[in-house]
Amino acid sequence: MFSKVATRSAKGLFTDSKANFSLLKKRIQELIPQRQAELKEIKEKYGNKQIGTITVEQVIGGMRGMKGLFWDLSALDANEGIRFRGHSIPEASHKLQKVHHGHEPLPEAFLWLLLTGDIPKEHEFKDISAEILEHSELPADVEQFVKNLPTEMHPMTQLSISLLRLQTTSKFQKAYSEGIHKSKYWSPTYDDVISLIAKIPRLAALIYRNKYKDGKFINPDKHLDWAGNYSHMLGYERFEIKEAIRGYLSIHSDHEGGNVSAHTTHLVGSALADPFLSYSAGVNGLAGPLHGLANQEVLRWLLDLKKELGDDISEAKVKEFAYSTLSSGKVIPGYGHAVLRDTDPRFMHLRQFAQRYIKDDPLVDLTGTVFKVVPPILKELGKVKNPYPNVDAHSGVILYHYGLREFDYYTVIFAVSRALGAASSLVWSRALGLPIERPGSIDANWIRNKFKDA
Repeated sequence: MFSKVATRSAKGLFTDSKANFSLLKKRIQELIPQRQAELKEIKEKYGNKQIGTITVEQVIGGMRGMKGLFWDLSALDANEGIRFRGHSIPEASHKLQKVHHGHEPLPEAFLWLLLTGDIPKEHEFKDISAEILEHSELPADVEQFVKNLPTEMHPMTQLSISLLRLQTTSKFQKAYSEGIHKSKYWSPTYDDVISLIAKIPRLAALIYRNKYKDGKFINPDKHLDWAGNYSHMLGYERFEIKEAIRGYLSIHSDHEGGNVSAHTTHLVGSALADPFLSYSAGVNGLAGPLHGLANQEVLRWLLDLKKELGDDISEAKVKEFAYSTLSSGKVIPGYGHAVLRDTDPRFMHLRQFAQRYIKDDPLVDLTGTVFKVVPPILKELGKVKNPYPNVDAHSGVILYHYGLREFDYYTVIFAVSRALGAASSLVWSRALGLPIERPGSIDANWIRNKFKDA
């Protein structure tokens, strides 16, 4: 079922053989005409309609609030939070497959949902799981390349470089160089995306073991699921931490298209760069402190708080520390969000995980106390538009609890997760024939001249 899905025709182009497609690839091929027709209808009916107005402040201020991207894997509502193809986190968690005795949705099922909009049936879930496993082994030269990377190099730099090293395996790049018709771009793109998603846990685990565990590598366990095997290769075998990794990778998989990593992946991919080049660029964006380091900053703040308070984590003491933080001109990390205006449902998912599995951990308990104390303070002071916690207010604490305390590595776990959404979006970008992204730019003189008589 997972043999080569493209063969050379007499004209040197690629001809897809549906009989050799996996169930997920077949399903996408079935959906493409429908989605193309829907997009065509939208353009014909609404192509000249205005979505909204753009202010100078938005142009200068990071395009906040501007609607300028087409992205249908997930949608982010300011009050409700993220929906994956229409499904909230509680809904997806309830409907998607889990391991035996587990509560966390499996990322393989999330991948099917993101790419098709469907909850996978059991045989479909087994098929995509098998397909990922089939493509999970790294070429020997790539594995050795990763093992030889300097251990003093930041793990996100290592991951970006490792993805670029995998680019030599790109089927899209090969097909494009051989003249594949643009209507078929999606097929080798899909192959690359599955290969990237299948291999990124191994890349990330090699980086972790090489940098932090003296190069003592752990072989993959092909009997485990994608996230469970990642946890195993990192060296964390307890059922609870495997569940934590499963949940983390699922709920971080996508967060609409405007965030830095997703937008960067889309932007680079719009130039027909293959998924390895595109997602490596997205990883570089995720490495930026304003995008991927938030949960580390939360954890440091909580550890400082705990160090100062000792065993006294009363609400009154937490209030005092929070006021002190704010009066010094700093922010309380993990509270507020560029889009959300209510508690992040991803935070609540992790909170429920902690309540289910983690008992008598002062840091986890402190996270709950901060959740009670900080929003009313921020409301009172009017410091942020959203005084409620985002996902970063809890994610690092759970990793820390289970002994994964190499803070610089946390962003790598985020990158493994975000590949599910950001890389997968490239399949539909090519299937729908989305063009190269090329917005215009303006300078200060343009603004002055535009409004000089206003």
